[in-house]
Amino acid sequence: MSTLDSLALTRIPPEDEALRAEVRAFLAEAIKTLPAHVRARSWGGYSTELSRKLGERGWIGVTLPREYGGGGRSAFTRYVLVEEYLNCGAPVGSHWIADRQSAPLILKYGTEAQKRFYIPRVCRGEAFFCIGMSEPNSGSDLASVKTRAVPNDKGFLLNGQKIWTTNAHHCQYMIALVRTSGAPEDRHKGLSQVIVDLQLPGVTVRPIEDLSGDSHFCEVFFDNVQLAPDALIGAEGQGWEQVTAELAFERSGPERLFSSIVLFDQWLDWVRTPRGRTEPAQRLAGKVLTQLAPLRAMSVAIQEKLVRGESPIVEAALVKELGTTLEQFIPAAIADDLFAREAEDVPVELLMTLKYVTEASPSFSLRGGTRDILRGMIARGLGLR
Repeated sequence: MSTLDSLALTRIPPEDEALRAEVRAFLAEAIKTLPAHVRARSWGGYSTELSRKLGERGWIGVTLPREYGGGGRSAFTRYVLVEEYLNCGAPVGSHWIADRQSAPLILKYGTEAQKRFYIPRVCRGEAFFCIGMSEPNSGSDLASVKTRAVPNDKGFLLNGQKIWTTNAHHCQYMIALVRTSGAPEDRHKGLSQVIVDLQLPGVTVRPIEDLSGDSHFCEVFFDNVQLAPDALIGAEGQGWEQVTAELAFERSGPERLFSSIVLFDQWLDWVRTPRGRTEPAQRLAGKVLTQLAPLRAMSVAIQEKLVRGESPIVEAALVKELGTTLEQFIPAAIADDLFAREAEDVPVELLMTLKYVTEASPSFSLRGGTRDILRGMIARGLGLR
């Protein structure tokens, strides 16, 4: 292999790129009435109607086997879909987690009965999942979870609490990391994953309102919730291995680059007009684009590793850390640009979008792993600690 070949960028295959125009045209019609400040919520936005329409077109679970209702296509197909959803600001939060990680997790570790029950419903845009990882007083230390699922003659008795659970109040199911044996001091030992039907007696879901006025985060309480034996995913005690694999799906995708992209595109469109065009704004646009391009290339390269069955944990952490840093830079830099101008020159809708993204941006470096945790993972991967 030549040096040039070894430096070649990973490219999305042409057959997957070919889908982009169709998706873009469909979304342009489907969300044409949504203003930019609403579209800026993107994968945090919520529309069961849109999810079902996407399911009807085969655009949910596109990488999952056809025998379970999936599309049987490449992971790059899903990458194209996700980029288009994010770039236009489609409200895809209802099925987002189920498509990104819950259904793939069930496919990898679940029983045949679990696969045949849950995965087709996910692919049709009918079954929505949330993630039960974080807990109060645990920070990003997942291994210290205290929620317990105690085996009994009916399956498992679940008690505990989860927090920062996205869209739990809209979802039918949660995949929860729980302790099935031992104590929190045992760390990774004794952890398992279970599927929780959120309609079961003893489950209480309370939305948490954030600075932007949204309530997509929730806290979830389990008070003597009786789970059936088939609630367990994979082997009992295998939860840490499973949740680590799950996080690779969560940390390396386009959503770690494009959370501010609707704002950036809206601002860029205005900067191209005579009223919005200034030399500092043009320099800022160049600065963002020259950071975004290599980060996207890294994200696509990680996708290729996942396709090959590799587990690029450190690489995914690097993309997530650098990507969310850029996502948070964009609203701050745009605010500096806009507030240096005369107020009457700036479009109101652009200011509304900036307001939402500014309020939401602190969460970008929290979800999917905090900055300090990710930097520790990167340092270990590079042999620096």
